Amino acid sequence: MTGQKSWMCDGVPKDGKSYNSAGPHPPHENYGPDCEMCGLPREAMNASKTVVSGGGGSKVPAGAVVAVVAVLLILGSAGWFFFRPKSTPEPEPTAEETNGGTATMADPMALVSDTAVNGSLISQGEKILLSGGGNFQLKTEAATAFAAKDWNGAMQKYQQATAQDANDPEAKIYLNNARAKQAGNLMAIAVVVPITPSPNEAREVLRGVAQYQDEFNRNNPAQFLEVVVVDERQASLADSLAQDLISSSLNVLAVLGHGVDSNSRQALGNYEKNKIAALSPLNTAITKNDTGGSTVRTIPASQATTLLNSYLQKVGGTLANYAIKNNTASVAVFYNSDSNYSEKMKDEFVSALSAAGGQAVQVVDIMAPDFDAATAINNVQQAGAKAAFLALSKNKVDAAVAIAKANNNQMALLAGDELYNPTLLVQGDAAVAGMVLAVPWRWRPDDPFARDAANLWQGRVSWRTATTYDATRALAIALTDHPGDRAAISAALNQGITVSNTATEFDLFQDIPLVKAVEGKSGPTGSRYQFDSM
Repeated sequence: MTGQKSWMCDGVPKDGKSYNSAGPHPPHENYGPDCEMCGLPREAMNASKTVVSGGGGSKVPAGAVVAVVAVLLILGSAGWFFFRPKSTPEPEPTAEETNGGTATMADPMALVSDTAVNGSLISQGEKILLSGGGNFQLKTEAATAFAAKDWNGAMQKYQQATAQDANDPEAKIYLNNARAKQAGNLMAIAVVVPITPSPNEAREVLRGVAQYQDEFNRNNPAQFLEVVVVDERQASLADSLAQDLISSSLNVLAVLGHGVDSNSRQALGNYEKNKIAALSPLNTAITKNDTGGSTVRTIPASQATTLLNSYLQKVGGTLANYAIKNNTASVAVFYNSDSNYSEKMKDEFVSALSAAGGQAVQVVDIMAPDFDAATAINNVQQAGAKAAFLALSKNKVDAAVAIAKANNNQMALLAGDELYNPTLLVQGDAAVAGMVLAVPWRWRPDDPFARDAANLWQGRVSWRTATTYDATRALAIALTDHPGDRAAISAALNQGITVSNTATEFDLFQDIPLVKAVEGKSGPTGSRYQFDSM
């Protein structure tokens, strides 16, 4: 992308032509051939100019629109992802010039945790980060062998661990890492997930990474794919964890993860400075193409906020339209003021509801000192609410359950992807029956990815698994095309990586898919309910 002049787009064609685009939007600076916000080509902003189809791998039809990548919201609300500046950066590994980029001299046998400040939170297989489970003893024995560089012993034990618990992604990732270490020719990525604060969501993310890593490594690649698993245990550790990945002699080539808050932009800037590609909710977009696939592309962190805002606008609009169509236009809105993400989702829904002719009868902050779920439900019902929108962040699932139980199925319940959580189904039980969520993927029995994933993981997978699967595929393509070259990999993702037959199928400027909590046998363990596509 270097050398291309930027251009501005407001979603209104200036050349007198008609396009299948998303429509007007605030002015947005673009660097590629099409607008990241609405899909209009650069030529549409030039008065009386003819639209010319440009070349290059990242060119997509003018009708294509941007969708927040799959990584979007996999790691959840802004409250978990804060970064602090590191006083003294660790030295960069020795590097050499290659093809105009910089390729770090990697040690394929290196363990990131050996030299990391936060070694206890980082593993390639030498320690277990996800505790519990019936296979925990086998995993512990496998980790001991891995730490001793006994690759055969590690593979044997991790293989037994995956057989004992087919639903465990950590064991499968470490099994493939042991294969990669034994081969000695590997390329490494990292996935940063909130294992300690949110193990269920972490597992969902890791399943997507593990599934594609396993597919990739089974095809006898020139280089095996190794995955470094990182537990972002505390928000204050995030920047230090990022520096651990940047500085490792393993030469981590790309990172999947981090959050949606302003502090995450600081971390993305750090990756950008060190030429490490990072796919995060803030900087990654997908454009559909005519072949049934998508182009995954990163944008500068400094321009990323608009992308996330557009997604939340569509979530709010999709749920507001659903409320109107189902005669529940009078809606009470619950949010938590300690989360910027929750605040933004609340605002977008209220705005969309008003524009569609509905009314937010009350807006309730669950962080108020005197908040009580039963009292709040009684108050909003007396105010005339026919539905309740829970614009809550994922660490407020307990509050969502309390509200649902106090509601006792009297009002329709709506929510965004943050509450797509097994705990909601297990603890909410009948109280969440009929609850409708807007999420960026829907499970369908005829979908090849959903079918393969169900066979591999012995049950349904979530949107977090589907979207991280696609993100991992994009990273693997970039790494394969540019072996060991951080700068070239980063540049390739800036330009766009084409991924065929993607698991993620939704358009940001069309309705976000809706799912409903219904009774069934395919839900999480301990629940009588599951999320079904509407």
